[in-house]
Amino acid sequence: MGRVYKAEFRHEAVRLALSSGLSRERIAQDLGIGSSTLKKWIRDAQKLDTVVADTTDHTALLRENERLRRENLLLREERELLKNDPGRLSACAA
Repeated sequence: MGRVYKAEFRHEAVRLALSSGLSRERIAQDLGIGSSTLKKWIRDAQKLDTVVADTTDHTALLRENERLRRENLLLREERELLKNDPGRLSACAA
């Protein structure tokens, strides 16, 4: 029973690493394994082609979503800085 559990754990760890959008280091830390171990599992799974094919599309979408979130946050911060700068006229006042 232990071997089945380990295989399932590995498979789920690889799936998370490829589809969650989180860094591999973060996932390894959360799962209590070394990041080099997780990277080896991913390489092994890719060699055996046991990784679900659609995870790459999902991963790309998650990364793009995260990039857009960061960009949106930066734009909001810049807008707040401009709003609170008394030396500048607002766009509405011009």
